[in-house]
Amino acid sequence: MPSNWAKGMTKETHPSIRKRADTMRTRKIDNFAKWRNMMKATGKIRSVYPLFKKDGDLAELIGVVLGDGHIRRFPRTEELSIFSNSNNPGFISRYARLMERIFDKKPALTKHQGNCTRIRLYQKEVHSRLGVPYSPRGKLHIRVPRWILNNEKYIVRYLRGLYEAEGSHCVHLPTGTYKLFFSNRNQSMLNNVFRLLRKLGFHPHKSKNHYNVQLSKKVEVFKAIKLLQFRKY
Repeated sequence: MPSNWAKGMTKETHPSIRKRADTMRTRKIDNFAKWRNMMKATGKIRSVYPLFKKDGDLAELIGVVLGDGHIRRFPRTEELSIFSNSNNPGFISRYARLMERIFDKKPALTKHQGNCTRIRLYQKEVHSRLGVPYSPRGKLHIRVPRWILNNEKYIVRYLRGLYEAEGSHCVHLPTGTYKLFFSNRNQSMLNNVFRLLRKLGFHPHKSKNHYNVQLSKKVEVFKAIKLLQFRKY
């Protein structure tokens, strides 16, 4: 069977198809309008994107997206991706389920080189409904939503998402060293985590390189791990 003549091409990259698409766009011709309206009427194509319910699941998803997520804008949709080490099936399963519940759409799981798995879905108004800026966010000022700040349970879930994405735990028994780290290059994110931990009664401190927030007291480290259910899937 001959290969597809347009394999690897899109209407933007194939010269003759691009010309036809530009002509139809200029003349405001939409061949799929009737079909699209029928699919919307039957509910097979979503036309309404209501705001998400503000609950613990949403708080945790926002946290993990801020840590390991990516939101990209396209002309007619948006892409939400969360990246994970492929050797962490618990993380992948948890956040695939969370995305499916919140967006009412099953995300795709794709393995990439470098032992990375991407949890991804496409939908409209992802950024505005999550309240998470488009990527990259490294130099942006990130604020904690007020509805999360006003509820301690939501703060815990928000922190869990952040720590599942950017957290680590280490113990060095010979020196009696216990650490729970949150690492990020965005200073506003580090400040948010610092303040939220203080709000929950912990005593965090920042590392000398200014890229980590740490808990170093053994009792607090294990208390935080239990509270956040860190790495428990």
